[in-house]
Amino acid sequence: MGGALRQWSVEALNLPEHADNPIHTDDGARSAGFAAALVAGTTVHAYLTRPVVEAWGSAWLAEGASTLELLAPVEAGERLDCVPVSGLDGLVEVKGEVRGDLRARLVAHRRKPEGFSYEDRAGEVLPARLEALDGAHADYARRAGEDLGLYAQEGLVHPCAWPTLANAVFVRHLVDGPWIHTRSRIVHHAAVAVGESVLVEATVVDRLEARRGTRVVVDVEVSLDGIPLASVRHEALVHLRPEVSS
Repeated sequence: MGGALRQWSVEALNLPEHADNPIHTDDGARSAGFAAALVAGTTVHAYLTRPVVEAWGSAWLAEGASTLELLAPVEAGERLDCVPVSGLDGLVEVKGEVRGDLRARLVAHRRKPEGFSYEDRAGEVLPARLEALDGAHADYARRAGEDLGLYAQEGLVHPCAWPTLANAVFVRHLVDGPWIHTRSRIVHHAAVAVGESVLVEATVVDRLEARRGTRVVVDVEVSLDGIPLASVRHEALVHLRPEVSS
């Protein structure tokens, strides 16, 4: 595995567990001003990583980094084209397009660049939690249609686990209705085997009232026995306003 960057397409879908966020159901999305259920941002992320991991292999899972931007909704059932564009050596942009319309973007670095890590900022420390990376976490991407065989062959956790764990922080502590994941910056410190139990620590570092709702930024650190595995700066709109679709 390695070298070739290839476009990949998939019919975007939501998993049953996504229904805990009403925005991923038809009724909930319509009440927030959308036409139909929105596909989870973590699933869109899983799709966009496929060309990257196909080209760079498990080394990227151990020492790479990326920025995910969710620019416009992807509705369940839409065909999402994941179109890679190679930039500088070791830098790839994958565009998520629906009928040629840009909906999401992943900018991936083969290795974490200098200065990529964000500065620590003081904030509201949320309760830490142990999470087992098995069961739903282990096969999330496969069930959503991401068909790269590397994860099963090497027994590794898919990188969508990191924003998924960050989403869980929002669900436990920060939302009480429909909400929308908008952006993540993810740094990989190590490839992780399926079955490990990891410590998830989170700090709320920013809150801002925006036109579409309250924007919340959370720094999430995932570790195993004190060894860093992943760092995520996770952003979402919570407490959505009805005019969200305008």
